[in-house]
Amino acid sequence: MPVNARQLFGRAAEEAAARYLIHDGWRLLGRNVRIGRGELDIVARRGPVLAFVEVKARRTRTCGAPEDAVGAAKRRQIARLAELWLAACPWALTGVDEVRFDIVAVDSAAFPSTIRHLPAAFTLDG
Repeated sequence: MPVNARQLFGRAAEEAAARYLIHDGWRLLGRNVRIGRGELDIVARRGPVLAFVEVKARRTRTCGAPEDAVGAAKRRQIARLAELWLAACPWALTGVDEVRFDIVAVDSAAFPSTIRHLPAAFTLDG
């Protein structure tokens, strides 16, 4: 299947986010995890923290900052997929004190591109 420029940009952003998290001491438990009817971008752990990380990237600020694209429906979907993943991988909770939802924003509107990690960017309640 041919890959278009948008898909290449998204893959590059996810790769940059993964490298950023690894450099920051996170251990990646999964990338592009297909579960249920969706996909978790990154599942990562650092010490007692387990994070479900949504990666968002923007080439321009026309539609706002990358993190602005994670609306209420997307947050609900990520939470639902996280619950499915945890049910399938209960071992991942061993030694975990905090489960959270993070966003890694890859902003290519700036030069050079910037990466922002937004810990606990949202909760199950919104």
